[in-house]
Amino acid sequence: MISTVAFIILLAAILTQIVFILRKSNDRLSHWLILLSSLLLFINVIIRSFQIKFVALTNTFESLVFFTGMILLILFLYRIRWKEKAFSLIIFGGSVVSAALLAIASSPIAPKEVAPPIPALQSNWLILHVSFAFIGEAFFVIAFVAAVYYLLTKSEEKKKNLDSLVYTAIAIGYPIYTAGALIFGAIWASDAWGSFWSWDPKETWALITWIVYTAYLHSRFVKKFRGKVSAWLSIIGFVFTIFTFFGVNYLLPGLHSYS
Repeated sequence: MISTVAFIILLAAILTQIVFILRKSNDRLSHWLILLSSLLLFINVIIRSFQIKFVALTNTFESLVFFTGMILLILFLYRIRWKEKAFSLIIFGGSVVSAALLAIASSPIAPKEVAPPIPALQSNWLILHVSFAFIGEAFFVIAFVAAVYYLLTKSEEKKKNLDSLVYTAIAIGYPIYTAGALIFGAIWASDAWGSFWSWDPKETWALITWIVYTAYLHSRFVKKFRGKVSAWLSIIGFVFTIFTFFGVNYLLPGLHSYS
């Protein structure tokens, strides 16, 4: 119920953004709706955590609720930091991605039954693994939206600002994702399965995603690439991020299938 209310508020925020974008005026309202939606999603996580007597990050629904809440919180913080009208499209794009994730959370592919996790999932390392990975990926969402906007705009001034935004979002998200998806994930895998690395499909695709973002940072620092190459690497990285979460879960079953 709480997640449904959060979804409705998010849709109201998106409609508000559309109105202000069409009017080409400053949006002074939608980011507060985004914050409210984010807080409601985190409240949902807290309530479910009490219900299952463990941190509610152990199935697809709970993960999507937390992931979306983080995206919206980061969007709000970015909006407070950058008040320019041009940034409204970034907020809009991030809001649409968030709404899509919440819609999936409400679909049959993400069962919402409240139930304690199986023993393999009752690990503090799992919580660090999942939460850090999604926080990093939330910044990748910002980079993705900014990269798409970069490819669509013709303004050189906007391109420069968007290129910088893509870089800063990935630079922040990359170490967080590395810690969560790879380091904490490997430690949890050792506890749960007896091996730090098993070439499980989700492990493999998480590594592929990490390599793409590593390539982005390498090309920027070493090769001094900017512009379209960087934007496309950001987009490809996000596509792999989404495939790692959804595609692997439903197309490539493995040790992570129970999550």
